[in-house]
Amino acid sequence: MARWTRVLAVTAVTAGTVLLAPPGAGAAENGLLRLAHLSPDTPAVDVYVDSVSDPGDGTALLTVPGVGYGTISDYQDVPEGVYTVSMREAGADPATPPALSTTVQIGSDSARTVAGVGRFADLGLEVLEDDLALPPSGQARVRVISAAANAPTLDASAGGTDLATDLAFAEAGEYTAVPGDAGRLQVTVDGEPTELPLDLDPGSVYSLFVLDRPEGGVSVRTVLDAAGSGVVPTGGVETGAGGTATGKLEPGVMGGAVGLTVLTGLLLTRRSRRGCARRAARR
Repeated sequence: MARWTRVLAVTAVTAGTVLLAPPGAGAAENGLLRLAHLSPDTPAVDVYVDSVSDPGDGTALLTVPGVGYGTISDYQDVPEGVYTVSMREAGADPATPPALSTTVQIGSDSARTVAGVGRFADLGLEVLEDDLALPPSGQARVRVISAAANAPTLDASAGGTDLATDLAFAEAGEYTAVPGDAGRLQVTVDGEPTELPLDLDPGSVYSLFVLDRPEGGVSVRTVLDAAGSGVVPTGGVETGAGGTATGKLEPGVMGGAVGLTVLTGLLLTRRSRRGCARRAARR
């Protein structure tokens, strides 16, 4: 039992390292899951992720409390399988029925973003397929995700390359290669163009989340999906309703990573103990 305890301790520490590692750094049998709140008029929610095939003792595999509009989490490295993603009002009893839920299939080496999208009156959970294939040398790959109610439809371009045309609110565009030095995103709403800053690294893949600004208009949050050698994505859970991601690892993010590590260790320990008890009973 002491040997298993040491193994589980190492596993928990490894899980914590994975949370801060670049996307694509997981084991071959694992995939990547990311969560986002993209509904401008929906209050903060608690998000739960449960395994469909291995529910364990009913404790959620991942819990992210108090997720507000504009929050996009880091990717979480999870074993391949089917997961239920549920949302409840922030602070609600986890035993109560969720306000929204959906299932997502995570395959080996796949990446998915599950996002709450639309207005509160018509809120839904959308599963986005993320393509982490790296771009040609000297270029970046980007896609635009429209999460701004101020923009019923929008056009977007960067570095002279069109990224989206008539992209509707709550929809995602296709990944497109752009020059790695493209420093501005032009978003046009109702014929009015807005220039927004971009900070792209050649050889990397990004999602560009167009968000409502509290004072009106739109902003862009640049989120790293995948990077080439030597580039480590940071920033964890970026909260708020506008601006460009700072790329800094906030203390709250470090705390969240430690919390998820402890949760993983506890779940593994609990399951290991049940397995030991069953084997002892058979003897």
